Order: sequence, then structure tokens, then C-alpha cells
Amino acid sequence: MIDEEWSKRLRGTYGPKVYQEMADSSSAIGAINFAIESLVRQVEWRVEPAEPTEEGNQWAQFVEECLIDLDGTFDDFLSEVLSFLTFGWAYFETIYKLRKGQTAKRETRSRFDDGKIGWRGFALRSQDTLDHWQIAEDGTIEGFNQWDQSSGKRAFIPIEKALLFRTRTHKNNPEGRSIYRNAVNDYYYYKRICAIEAIGIERDMTGLLVMEVPTRLLHADAPAQDKSLLAALQKMCGELKRDEREYAIVPTETNPDGTASGYKLKLLSSGGRRQIDTDVIKRSYKVNMLQSVLAQFLELGMASVGSFALASSQTDLFAVAMGSFLDSISATFNRDAIGRLMQYNQVDSELWPELVHGDLESPALGELGAYVQALAGAGQLPDDEAIQRKLLEIAKLPMPTKDEANVTKIKKGLKLQRVCAC
Repeated sequence: MIDEEWSKRLRGTYGPKVYQEMADSSSAIGAINFAIESLVRQVEWRVEPAEPTEEGNQWAQFVEECLIDLDGTFDDFLSEVLSFLTFGWAYFETIYKLRKGQTAKRETRSRFDDGKIGWRGFALRSQDTLDHWQIAEDGTIEGFNQWDQSSGKRAFIPIEKALLFRTRTHKNNPEGRSIYRNAVNDYYYYKRICAIEAIGIERDMTGLLVMEVPTRLLHADAPAQDKSLLAALQKMCGELKRDEREYAIVPTETNPDGTASGYKLKLLSSGGRRQIDTDVIKRSYKVNMLQSVLAQFLELGMASVGSFALASSQTDLFAVAMGSFLDSISATFNRDAIGRLMQYNQVDSELWPELVHGDLESPALGELGAYVQALAGAGQLPDDEAIQRKLLEIAKLPMPTKDEANVTKIKKGLKLQRVCAC
């Protein structure tokens, strides 16, 4: 069992439950997760060959085929991988298959029939099913022991058959560290203030409910009948709120003979507006949660402040942070997924392709255009087809086919000849 957490509320199985509550209940954490997933889903992923040879391109194409031959989609797999940001880690069991075409068995069903070993899928082993880790004496992670609390079943998944994504590898901790760890206290107080504020709104924020009862009901040695009556009155006062049960039935304050009955229901007024502005406090805790993951730009404009330059710099910093996590995802996938797949298919390590990702953000076309124009004016812009295709890709313009590219080159040559002839 990993015991690196000093907070008792986050130790053992409690930590994943707290982080799951934050992701499901907090609007700030939900906005961050939505922004991250939206950014990652629009990133281009491609497989690059180890070397620009026919054989290298062949194995790169093989990995691409395996990615499109999964039972699910690669985007869905990435969406589940991103859970390692919330929990600090995500453990996937790699499931293989023999590519034997359209067979009845899932173990051999594939779009391809070359008989090679491919991926059937990557199955997430939920963080809340963790029982304990198997760790060797030298600190090497050997596997993940899973326990299904509903059925009581247990399973061991060795690390050689799994992908372990972590936010960090400090001391080779298999559980990493949640990116929301520093926001736990802010979320806790934000939630409590919201609950207190909701109770105040339900009671119209007019004051404290007070119920006067006869003194005999409050005696420690009161008879059972009086204790039962006191319990009923306490239950009534606790449930009194602004809804369909907004009423209270109590005796009159005076008896028929003019004596006091001992019962009186009233609100103890606070005398006006509260001295503490809960909106300011809640906004402070919310901004703290956003700042803990460099996502404070989501709050810009809410308080009628914040310039475009400030928003641009903050989003750039957030994109850099997310880019480092994409690097970690691709490094883990290349080492443990592609590497093992190549070994099973007996491919030399010099021919192992790699999965690489594109940029999270595209540069502004105006700034890029000015930069290209400045290079062209200085005579430093090379007439390179790769650069031209990259510029078209950034602007999301259609790529020219090879024939169109050849026609363009021919036209350029004819134009050049005409200029020389003149």
C-alpha cells in the first residue's frame, strides 16, 4: 500500500473518491476537464517511421492499422487516459489478437488477415478497484492487484501486460499525483460555503429560527412523553424551510385562562445585510482551484477585468503544461505498447515506429502571415514543399495532390523561362 499522502482524508481508497467527487460536482474542475479533453481531442496524432525506408514505412503503416483496428476508437482511449490527470494515474490492460480477418471470434476478428499480432483494445482498470500494488524489493513495479468490491472478485494484472500512465514518477510512485491535489482544501471550503449559503437562502436569510418550549421539556429527567414531544419539535424546526412544508403547528402563546403556554416560534433577526460577502469568498476559492492547474484564464472576464494579452499569455502557459502531459502519454505508449507489439511480431528495434502528437494550439494566421512575409522580404523563405504543406495544414486548407504540385512546379519553370527570354 502506498502511504505517501499526509492527509487522512486522501489516504487509501478515500483519495480516488474525493477526486471523483471534485470532478463530478465542482463546476471549476468540470470546466478544466472539459477544456483539457476538448484540446486533446483536436490534436493530430500520427505514426512516424523509425527510418525513411520502405521497411520502416511498412511497420509504421502496420501500427496505424492496429490503431484503427481497435474495438473502440483511439479518441475514446485517449479520453480514458486523461483520467490519470484527475487521479494521478491510470492503469490499462493491453488485450491482443491475431489478425485473421472477419472471423466469429473476437480474439481473431480484424480488418486485416495477415496473421500478425495486433491490439484488440486497452481496457482501463478503474482507480477505485485498486487493492494493492505488487512492488519488488528493488522498487520495480511488478503489477496491479484489483478488487471488485461489488462482486468480491480479485485479479492481478502484471505490468508486462499493462500501460501505466502517471503525472509524475517521483520515487517511482505508481499512483503519481493528482493535478487537483493542491485544490482539495479550496474545494472543501467552497463546498461548505455553498451549503451554508443555500441554507441561508432557504430561510430567506432573515435570521435564526428559535422555538420556546416549557422548561419541563428540557429537564434531563423529563418523562418519556415530554422527551418524545421535544424530539418532535426538534425535528419540525430542523425541517422548516421554504418549500411545500413551510409551516409549523404550535400551541398559542396563552392558555384559555390567560396563563402562558410556554410555546413560541420566532426568527431571531440579524438586523440587515450580512457583513461577509459570500460571493467574493466563493470566487476566491474558485480562482484558487483554477490557478492550481494554470487554468485561471477560464475566469477572465467574469469580473469585467482582464486584457487580451493577459488571456493569450495564460492560455499559452496552459497549453505548454498540457503539451508536457501529451509528451508523457506518447512516451509511455511508444515504450510499453508499440515496443511490446513490435517484440511479439519479431521486429528489429531499429525499425520500431513512434506515435507523436501535433500542437495543441495553432498560431494566429495574422501573426504567421506577417512572419512569413518578413522572411520572404529578407529572402530567407526556402522554396520547400514540406514548408508549404505545413503552412496549409496550420490554416486548415486542402493539401495539393502530387499532380497539382508538379503542375505548380512546371508553371513556375515556364514563368521563369519567359522572364529570362524577355
